[in-house]
Formats: sequence, structure tokens, C-alpha cells
Amino acid sequence: MIFYRQRILNIFVFLFILCLFLSKNLSAQDFQQLGSFKEGERVLILAPHPDDEAIACAGIIQEAILKGAKVKIVYLTNGEHNEFVFIVYKKRIVFRKNEFISLGKLRREESIKAMQLLGLNADDLIFLGYPDFGTFSIFTRFWDTGKPYRSLLTRISSVPYVDSPSFKAPYLGENILKDLKKVISDYRPDKIFVSHPADVNVDHKSLYLFLQIALAQLKEETPYPKIYPYLVHHSGWPLPRHYHPELELNPPKSFLDSDIKWLKFNLTAEQLDNKKKAILCYKSQTQSSAFYLLAFARKNELFGDYPAINLNHQANLNEKKVSFFGSLKMFPDITSEGNYAENISLASKGRVNYAVLEDGLIIMIEKPENIVYRFSTTVYLFGYNDKVPFAEMPKIRIITKHKNFRVLNGKRLINSNGIYLKLAPSELTIKIPLKELGSPDFILASVRTYIGRDEGGDSPIYSTGFRRININ
Repeated sequence: MIFYRQRILNIFVFLFILCLFLSKNLSAQDFQQLGSFKEGERVLILAPHPDDEAIACAGIIQEAILKGAKVKIVYLTNGEHNEFVFIVYKKRIVFRKNEFISLGKLRREESIKAMQLLGLNADDLIFLGYPDFGTFSIFTRFWDTGKPYRSLLTRISSVPYVDSPSFKAPYLGENILKDLKKVISDYRPDKIFVSHPADVNVDHKSLYLFLQIALAQLKEETPYPKIYPYLVHHSGWPLPRHYHPELELNPPKSFLDSDIKWLKFNLTAEQLDNKKKAILCYKSQTQSSAFYLLAFARKNELFGDYPAINLNHQANLNEKKVSFFGSLKMFPDITSEGNYAENISLASKGRVNYAVLEDGLIIMIEKPENIVYRFSTTVYLFGYNDKVPFAEMPKIRIITKHKNFRVLNGKRLINSNGIYLKLAPSELTIKIPLKELGSPDFILASVRTYIGRDEGGDSPIYSTGFRRININ
């Protein structure tokens, strides 16, 4: 028995040392420093849920206040959907609608306490109150429908919080967009910190998407701010878990050779200590996830976005690999960490390429090596046209399964005439006419891939973050 315990201990020590080695190895990457703040500068922090602002931007908030900048935080949701966390916190199963709402109110109070610790007042915080875990569905399917999105957990279809500026507003995309535009138009931020388009959490993706549309619609009214996306949710990241103030926060391994240009902000010892205290204010979350949340309390914070892809119309694709401008790497988009190392090695071989040919968008998805003919995908294409209300623009999903595919616009299955699909052993090519995307000025595109492997077993999921594609 003693021998067995010693072996377990040795394995644990080895894994811990390995994590430290990887962290140090990754820290050798040369990242640029985030620029300093100026007195009077307006900083806007967009948080999908209460606690995201603390784990991703607590150092930024403190530094901005120190330099005399103004800081405002907008929360997309109150975070009432995390049932497991609340079971741990409440010590019982939560069933009733009002109980979920009370937990959303609790997270609001935790945010106020945490941000006061960092130097903000309750008046600096805006809680929009839209449905936790529902905003991506709203963005893709619920615009001007007459029938709003209904949360499966709370069974609510409008903002339930009386202190929200949009109390009783139906869960529709135009309402979220209107609220976000009002904040930006009134506040006129110089810098916006927002959740990352490659984050695997659906609310984090959707907040980035809503922001892109809001800024596009406001481009003639307000100066365009600098955008700094922060990453929170990614498989197997950050490692090691728990509180490690001696370590740096570095991008996931699968992102190191991507097109993302990462910026680093270094925290002082005092800022880091305050960040830890702010995170611990979220008692409803830390009782079950302190090991994860405190892993973000490190020497620095990270920010970085994909650069936009600019596509010109091409006459042909004779040199396919060259003519596809902007090759985008896929990364693991899974919740399980059991085969994370294997997923990284496979994903490093898979890419997505875009081109415009004969008034059609070409999407070529290169398969990772050792992938069988079986290949399924979901392609998201959200076009923006300056002359068309976004609620009326197509919200396209192309779902492929082997050689078959179907196309949806929001919730509606649409005619796939004119849409071309070709499946080859090494790649999948899709062509969709630009008119089916609303003849867009730009497209927000992402690919989610379901892959069968030679040896069988489960099918890991790979993805690209949402990326802006400008059509010239």
C-alpha cells in the first residue's frame, strides 16, 4: 500500500513539474506589451457573465483607474444558467424559475463587491440581463421573429431583472444590439475589452459578434475604438490549475502559431493580490471552481484578435493553395480534457481557407492527417451589408454530413440550389453565392468540424474562431 501511494505521489509530482516546464517554455514566446492608459481615456469592459471581467481584466481595470482613465463594465448576462455551480453553492437542487433569478441577482451583487474592491462604483456597472447560455442562439436564430428565444432552464423569454436597463425586453437579437449600441454611443469608448471570438463558450462568442455588428452600424457616429479580445474558455487551458502567482499566463499551445497577435499586460504585486481578492468575491463560483478561476491570477493578462481577411474577386483557382488568402488554423473545441494532447497534434494539421470566385464565397476545409473519409461540419456565415438592417440579413448555417448537406437561414431550412459541395480525401470544398449571404460588405465566419478517425472511437471536435472576412 505504501509503495502504491508513493507511485501516485511520484506521478503527481512529475505532472506538476511538466506543467511548470511547459509554462516556462511557452513564456519564451515574445509578446508585445499592451499600451498604457491616458488620463480621461474611456475604457469599456464587455463581460459575458459576472466574473469574466475579474479573471480576464482585473489588472487592466486597476491600471486604467490609476492612470486617470474612466472605466465602465457591461455584463451581457447575469450568469444564472450554471446549475451545477449553484447546486454546490445552495447545497440543493434548484428547480423553480424564481430561484434561478435569485441566483442571477446574487452574481450581480458579487460583481458589485468585486469591482468596488478594484476601485469602481456600482454606477460604473451595467447588467443587461439577457439569458445565460442563450445569446448565441439569439444571434443565429432570433431576430424580428415575433416569438423570442425561451431559456430552457429558466423558462423565461424576456429580461427578468428589474434593475436592468432593458427590463422585460424580449430575448431578440435586435434588443441586445440596441442596448450595446446605446452604451457605445453614449459612452464613446476609446478602448474596448471583449470576450474572444475563439472562446469555446457560446456567450463569449456571441458578445464578440454583437460588438462587431454594433461597431459597424455606428461607424459614422462614433470614433472606432481599439478592440482587445480576452480568452477565458479553451480546452486544457490554463495549466497548471490553482493559484500560481509566480507563473505567466500564455496562450494555449494550439494558438501559438496562429495569426493572433497577442498583447501582454504585466500586473504589479499589488494588482495581482487585488485580482485574487476580486475573484474570491464570487463565492457562488469559487466554491466549486476556485482551482480554475484562480489559475488566471498570474503575472500578466493576455489580449489578442485575428486580423481581418481581405478577399478580392478571383478569376480562377488554378493555384489553389496560393490563391486562398488567409489560411486559418483549427483548434480543439471540446469540453473534455482526457485526450487533449492527441487533439492538439491532430488539429495542428487542419486548416480552413477562404476565397471569392465568380461572385461566390469558397470555403476549403483541409482535413487533419489520419482522418477517414467521414467528415461532418457546421459552417457559420453571418454577412453584414451597410444598406440592409442586420435583422433582415441571412444568418447562414451550412451543415454537412459526409457527402450530404443542408442550409439554414436562422431557423428556416432554405433551398440549397447554387450551393456547391465537393468532398475529397484530403479536403472539403463549399461554394455559396454571395447573394445568399445578403451581398455582404463583410462576413463573420467560423467552422466547427466533427471528425471520425481511422481507429474509431469518439469524434473530437475542431473549430476556428469567428473571423472577419472583408469582401473587396
